Amino acid sequence: MGRAFEYRKARKFKRWDAMSRTFTKIGREIAMAVKEGGADPESNTRLRTAMQNARGANMPKDRVESAIKRAVSREDGDFEEIVYEGYGPFGVPIVVECTTNNANRTVAMVRMHLTRAGGSLGKTGSLDFLFQRKGVFQIAADKIPNLDEVELDLIDAGASDIEKIEDDIYIYTEFEQFGAMQKALERLGIETVKANVQRIPNTTQELSGEQEEAIMNLIEKFEDEDDVQAVYHNLA
Repeated sequence: MGRAFEYRKARKFKRWDAMSRTFTKIGREIAMAVKEGGADPESNTRLRTAMQNARGANMPKDRVESAIKRAVSREDGDFEEIVYEGYGPFGVPIVVECTTNNANRTVAMVRMHLTRAGGSLGKTGSLDFLFQRKGVFQIAADKIPNLDEVELDLIDAGASDIEKIEDDIYIYTEFEQFGAMQKALERLGIETVKANVQRIPNTTQELSGEQEEAIMNLIEKFEDEDDVQAVYHNLA
């Protein structure tokens, strides 16, 4: 059928693979939310957030319901959240947030990727001083047609910064204000594309193009792992 067909097929499979990994990660976030606060989204803010993220990622409703049922029955095992910290090549700090039902498997995976890239695994908490934990809410710009009308409400709810990037609006809060902002957005009827707590670097560094490519290759390897929920670094 020709090279063009093979190219389109490869791209389609790559999209499907990326979507599958996204659904797996959201499923694990749902599992942790259920473990923490139960299976009722009305009384479990974290579960409501995970379900909103699922909708933003176009995760089928039956897969969301299945993830909740498996979490209740612990069919997939008892998941736990673990943060691994270390340095990649060129001394770049790397923080890897994981959700796993097998900590031995996961730490071995993280150590392997770091070591192969020329980095090393560090102690938990050793990189805390380099990052701030912030609530980040991504909202499609058309969901807030007049930002000026709700800006004061968002600030009252704890927004420390609001910016528009292309077709999305990003609202940042201090870590402690995440829940308050979640409730404020629900009260205002504003649906999020994604909402989570991220690690924002206090300062950033620049590398050469070749060095940066090596770091991004390492990040991509981590992100391809089902156990990994998020990866943070301080590249500019």
